[in-house]
Amino acid sequence: MVPRRRRRRPWYRTRAYRLARTALLATVLVTVGVRCGGPDGPDLAGGRTGDARQGDGAGRTPPPRPLSTRSRPTDFRIPSLGIDAPVIGLGLEGDRQLSTPPLDRPNEVGWYQGGPTPGETGTAIAVGHRDTRTGAAVFAALAHVEPGKPIEVGRADGHTAVYSVDRVKVYDKAGFPDEEVYGSSGRPELRVLTCGGLYSRRTGYTSNVVVFAHLTATG
Repeated sequence: MVPRRRRRRPWYRTRAYRLARTALLATVLVTVGVRCGGPDGPDLAGGRTGDARQGDGAGRTPPPRPLSTRSRPTDFRIPSLGIDAPVIGLGLEGDRQLSTPPLDRPNEVGWYQGGPTPGETGTAIAVGHRDTRTGAAVFAALAHVEPGKPIEVGRADGHTAVYSVDRVKVYDKAGFPDEEVYGSSGRPELRVLTCGGLYSRRTGYTSNVVVFAHLTATG
């Protein structure tokens, strides 16, 4: 049974920390604080699936060429978790906080429109709810995705960007590492965020689940 909560709108907030533009795209650094979700879904407190080494070592296939044109994302898939969801664009609100998917559409993924589109160079940001008052949402099991598993993002131009999971971490909202999560490495990368940690009716969730991934294929 889902207990009643005092907040009308559970969500996590993403605050813009720095906005840097290039000729082709904009990349944003943000500070994340969790104000989202309810007690539904798996217990993610302290959860992590481990780290994966990044980069391209000897014997590995060369990295794919980044997609050079912008095209909005249309669908988001993590096959190993059974996630296949439509994508909606998100922007910054008046207080420079990133909006989130509407609570009445909990199975949609939000993509920050001011950053890279799928497959472009830079750090792209995707967010989704862990749960709502009525039950689990699109990223209920996000903390359990394993390193090496693919994340596929379809584009409106027909291309698909395939990212490979590097690692999954859970960060307390009081000590969220902005540069580690949102800093650009100079290659196409993806960060996927949802709520995590312990839940309190008064303060919401204590943490963020963050999936780190990098581009491994385009089609």
